[in-house]
Amino acid sequence: VSFIQVNWTRMPGDTTDSPAWDTHNKNAERLKNHLMPIMDAAYATLLEDLAERGLLDSTLVVWAGEFGRTPRHNGGGGRDHWGHVFSGALAGAGIRGGTVHGSSDKIGGQPRDGLTLPQDLHATMLHLAGISPETEIRDAQGRPFPASRGKILEPVLA
Repeated sequence: VSFIQVNWTRMPGDTTDSPAWDTHNKNAERLKNHLMPIMDAAYATLLEDLAERGLLDSTLVVWAGEFGRTPRHNGGGGRDHWGHVFSGALAGAGIRGGTVHGSSDKIGGQPRDGLTLPQDLHATMLHLAGISPETEIRDAQGRPFPASRGKILEPVLA
């Protein structure tokens, strides 16, 4: 299998105003008591299993969402959508383990260094899959464009 995507949608007890990782209410409580214990165990187990079977070097594991969370809690103790700063984790397939790339200001509101855009993550994923980000692809009308306009994140590569 070349590509697998796992979406974590809802859990028992989720409410419509704060389902799963969409922690608009009780952010810290939900992360500490519900979401992160499951994710920590699942992510670590996946990486250990891939390593034991000799597959981690050829498998890129990406844990990311489509945006970050506001630096300050809202009235319900939650954190809302925030596109300025986000985090993700990469492992395997040529990623240098233990690398931290980029940082934010002291409240997590704006990038401080190592600015990384979503297209940079995309370019890096393509590169690690053996596809040049500059590869020309065509849309439904036949117009050419590059597979990615991002920059490969060289600092995270082994």
